[in-house]
Amino acid sequence: MESASIAAGHAAHDDHHGPPAANVSSRVEAQTLGMLLFIISEIMLFGAFFTAYFFIRVVTEAQWFPFDGLELPVGIAGVNTAILVSSSFTMHWALEGARNDNRRALRVGMLTTFLLGVTFLTIQINEYVHIGFPISENAQTTIFYSLTGLHGAHVFVGLTLLSFATIRAYRGHFSSKEHRGVEVPGIYWHFVDIMWIIVFSSVYLL
Repeated sequence: MESASIAAGHAAHDDHHGPPAANVSSRVEAQTLGMLLFIISEIMLFGAFFTAYFFIRVVTEAQWFPFDGLELPVGIAGVNTAILVSSSFTMHWALEGARNDNRRALRVGMLTTFLLGVTFLTIQINEYVHIGFPISENAQTTIFYSLTGLHGAHVFVGLTLLSFATIRAYRGHFSSKEHRGVEVPGIYWHFVDIMWIIVFSSVYLL
């Protein structure tokens, strides 16, 4: 009897290959948690650039725009802000469409969000082309290009994620039971929108 139970134990042990399954203690899904941790690291990156920005304005008391004939296109940036903020609403609309098995809302919402993001980035690039001063003009222009350019790079990453999610939406990959592929890029896109509001308020309005 003892030898039979030992043999059964060996057989059960042989059936298991590889490391044991990971213990999942968090109530947050791994994909969502990973995105949240990534966003925390990105907030630290933006924090470093904002430190330089406030050092220039507060510690050195350097004059901010407009000065020496250099101006920022506040009106155009304001319109661009409205475009990007609108994309957060369409992103939410798309996610709600996925949660309710409304494929039309999902597809139209994803495509509209993507197009609004492309419009924002296009206007931003056009602003750089016509703004009238180079990045190396002085410390103020350097930090202006650095902060807005850093955000533009994040918009590009967000558009890449949105493009994959939009293609999948049109292929019918999402449903009310499986929509992480919409939710996770949506979290990142809302982060991008919030960061732009902070950048716009600090750089263009203060």
